[in-house]
Amino acid sequence: MDDEARLDAVLNEVGPRLRRIRRERGATLGALSAATGISVSTLSRLESGQRRPSLELLLPIARAHQVPLDELVGAPPVGDPRVRAKPIVRNGRTMLPLTRRPGGLQAYKVVQQPGGEQPEPRTHEGYEWLYVLSGRLRLVLGEHDLVLGAGEAAEFDTRVPHWFGAAGERPVEFLSLFGPQGERMHVRAKPKSARSRKGPHDPNSPEGPNSPDDPKSQNRSKSQNRPNSRNRPNNPRNS
Repeated sequence: MDDEARLDAVLNEVGPRLRRIRRERGATLGALSAATGISVSTLSRLESGQRRPSLELLLPIARAHQVPLDELVGAPPVGDPRVRAKPIVRNGRTMLPLTRRPGGLQAYKVVQQPGGEQPEPRTHEGYEWLYVLSGRLRLVLGEHDLVLGAGEAAEFDTRVPHWFGAAGERPVEFLSLFGPQGERMHVRAKPKSARSRKGPHDPNSPEGPNSPDDPKSQNRSKSQNRPNSRNRPNNPRNS
């Protein structure tokens, strides 16, 4: 059965369902017409299947009966919302994908069994973020050899040689978020605004208005050094 045939089958069931719901509520066609503004003849043709149902007709009927639109059209029940991702098992490590879209940021829940293997650091493009849920995680990153406990996190550029595994004799469970090259998981601080930067007119700047190189400062100096007419000595010719 193709899509068009399935749609016709669903629409053909709407009429009998409308009649059943109306009768279960003890409503007449006249009462339903008054509540919806749809003529009695249109309602009758909808119930008999002579009128193709549309959204503008079904919405006021659903409001009048106080039922969801899905109940009028017989929509299938909501599917099971549980995610059944297939785990990836490799070399004593079980990875459960938490994201299913291709590309972009990828998230995994990882359980690493203890194995006593020697670290073999590797490099590749990208950026990774780790968060330990339980157990202890050994992280070898460049010249660092660290052990992370539950509740601790680490982030690093995967172009730096790195390796991680279980520390001790117990499994470690952790979250791994991996992004492509240049995509980091932490929030970057915003750059300072231009107003917060010290400029030539900042009073705390070495080149502020108190500097001798400041034009305003030079004007103030000239005005301060200009002789005041009140303090001028008398002209001997006028004395």
